Amino acid sequence: MEVYLIRHTKTDITPGLIYGRTDVPLAGSFAAEMAVIRPKLPANFDAVYSSPSRRCVQLAEQIASAITTDERIYELNFGKWEGQTWDTIDRQASELWMQDFVNNAPPDGETLVQMQSRVQAFWNELRQQPHERVAVVTHGGVIRLLLATEWQLPLTSLFEIRVEYGDVFVIVVSGQEPDTTMTNTD
Repeated sequence: MEVYLIRHTKTDITPGLIYGRTDVPLAGSFAAEMAVIRPKLPANFDAVYSSPSRRCVQLAEQIASAITTDERIYELNFGKWEGQTWDTIDRQASELWMQDFVNNAPPDGETLVQMQSRVQAFWNELRQQPHERVAVVTHGGVIRLLLATEWQLPLTSLFEIRVEYGDVFVIVVSGQEPDTTMTNTD
């Protein structure tokens, strides 16, 4: 199965905004960015999955008329930090989180381990499907988690994986086995 992991395009936000689950609008450059993404994709997919975030759904709807949204491929839940900027949240709490972002959660948010669990549940279920070609429109954090899992990297290395807005990664999955190959279509 070929799985196309597609990160949503640029957003129109205040710099430094924390918006894992916060629904934010896409930038005015969406049409131009979509024109760059489109040639990287095949004409048809057996299935298109999307995070429920509007920024992902809008892109998924440009790929296929029928999409399936899945809560498990949402971005990290930043809890009480959602909608705030990094320079306005409690500095001590943010430093504690940054010291161990894998196991610590933002206030009322989720840990990276919790996020990995839900994303992995989606991934394991997807690998069981009889599809030949699938698109997954989601967030940078979700894509990093999936790539780290496939490459068997520790979660502490997650932010070393570069995933830009509008990036497309292709993972070729062989059933349940961890035998995969991956390419970035850039």
